[in-house]
Amino acid sequence: MTEYIRMGKRGTMVVPADLRRAYGLDEGEMLVMEEVAGGLLIKPVRAYEVEVYTPERTAEFMLNNAVTADEYDAALRDVRKMGLDPGAIPHQPRPA
Repeated sequence: MTEYIRMGKRGTMVVPADLRRAYGLDEGEMLVMEEVAGGLLIKPVRAYEVEVYTPERTAEFMLNNAVTADEYDAALRDVRKMGLDPGAIPHQPRPA
C-alpha cells in the first residue's frame, strides 16, 4: 500500500486515517523515525509497564522455579539469607 503524506509547516505530517486505524495510532502517539537505505522508516514506539521486583517477589520466583529437591533447598537458604521467611512467601513447596 502506498500512501502520500504532505509535509506541513514546522515539519508536521498527517498520517492517513486508515493507517492510523490499522496500526492503532492515537493522537499524541510517540513515533520513531529511522534513516534506512532508500529513505526514512517511521514506526510506533511501544512502551510496556515494567514490574519492579520486590524481595518478596524475587523470593517467590526462586522458590517456584526450583525443580529438584536440591534446588528447592538452595532456594530456601537463599530466601532466608535475604532476611525473609519462606513460609510467608506464596509458593508450591517441593517434596523432599
